[in-house]
Amino acid sequence: MSNLAGSVLVGGGSGFIGTAFSQLLRSKGYGVLIVSRMPGPQRISWTDLVENGLPANTMAVVNLAGQNVLDPTRRWTPGFKQNVWNSRVNTTQSLAQAILKAQNKPKVFVTISGVGIYQPSSTAEYNEDSQGKKFDFLSELCYEWENVGKMPAHLGVRHVIIRSGVVLGKKGGMIRHLYLPFYLGLGGPVGKGDQKEDVRGVLNGVAPQIVTNKEFAKTFAKALWRPALIPIPEYALNLAFSEERAKMMTEGQKVVPKRTLAYGFQYKYPNIESACREIVKS
Repeated sequence: MSNLAGSVLVGGGSGFIGTAFSQLLRSKGYGVLIVSRMPGPQRISWTDLVENGLPANTMAVVNLAGQNVLDPTRRWTPGFKQNVWNSRVNTTQSLAQAILKAQNKPKVFVTISGVGIYQPSSTAEYNEDSQGKKFDFLSELCYEWENVGKMPAHLGVRHVIIRSGVVLGKKGGMIRHLYLPFYLGLGGPVGKGDQKEDVRGVLNGVAPQIVTNKEFAKTFAKALWRPALIPIPEYALNLAFSEERAKMMTEGQKVVPKRTLAYGFQYKYPNIESACREIVKS
């Protein structure tokens, strides 16, 4: 196991968000040790973590691990849903247990969750003070995902929960699936097109601008110099992904980053126009 001085331990550091986050940390001069399924240079496996505990000199722990829920090659079976659950809840629990057992504890434990903890609504507006609840599989997932990460906080370890919205990036997430059809001029709103979208505690990891899917589709197509005229039927998404999973795209919530803004966080891409221009440029 590596002994990087003052390093940040990142669960899922080789994934879509984890790769970008690890690169950012390294660019700021931090040492990074990744927890992944396979060991390698500057990596440990989840088995190593469970058997040997938290690596020495770990200053912070961040968990970004999670099976891609919207993987179009995987059917929404009970087995896949269990993989989705284990890759989030179990990994967070393993890191929390390692922190609890560590003689020298890290300064902070950052975990990610999702805005799926808020019930989809075209009228309700949610901020970090809004209470999440269990109403379907994804909300139960977010609830338990957050709950298991809270254990180290009882021992004085600062805990931050980021409830992430849709992450836009050319190399992964929703954009990876939409880029080609939009580039070919075959893109459009998903479903009905009206789904919406300090430091301690819960932070909503969303941009300050609330946009509908219809507004996103129009802006993304414009950045590509393409039309956005052909809507993607909701029934087609339900057929391809199953209704329970597809509603991540066909339904939405108005989520406001109230506490995030109060902490003075500065957004590099505060609106959908600047974000889409950056995606197309990269």
